[in-house]
Amino acid sequence: MKSLLASWQIWALLSAVFAALTAVFAKVGVANVSSDFATFVRTIVILLALAGILTATRQWQDPGAVSGRTYAFLALSGLATGASWICYFRALQLGDAARVAPIDKLSVVLVAVFGVAFLGERLSGANWLGVALIGAGAILVAYRG
Repeated sequence: MKSLLASWQIWALLSAVFAALTAVFAKVGVANVSSDFATFVRTIVILLALAGILTATRQWQDPGAVSGRTYAFLALSGLATGASWICYFRALQLGDAARVAPIDKLSVVLVAVFGVAFLGERLSGANWLGVALIGAGAILVAYRG
C-alpha cells in the first residue's frame, strides 16, 4: 500500500477522478449563484481543507525558509488557477458539463507544448501522438453535431 501511495500514476488518476466530480458538482452548484461567488466559496473550502491537512500531517513550514523565487512562481500559479476556475465556472454556467470539461482538458495539450517550450522537457513521437489524440478527442466531445 505504501508503494501505491508513492506512485505518481495513482495520484494523477485520483486527480482525474476528482476533476470529473468537480465538473459534476460545480454544474449543479452554479445553477443559482454567480459563477464568481461559486468560485469564492470553492476557494474557501479548499483553503480550510488544506489547512486541516497541513495541521493533521504536520507539514506546516517556516515561511521565511521559502525563497522569493518560489513565492513568485507559487503566486503566479495561484493567479493562473484562480483565472482558470473563474473561467471554468462561468463556462459551466453557460454550457453542458460534458462539453465544457473536455475543452478544459485541452490544458493537457497546452501543458505538453509549454513543457517542451519552456521547461526543456522532451516527448517521443508516441507522446505527441497521444497529445494530438487528446486534443482531437476534446474537440470531438465538445462538438455539437
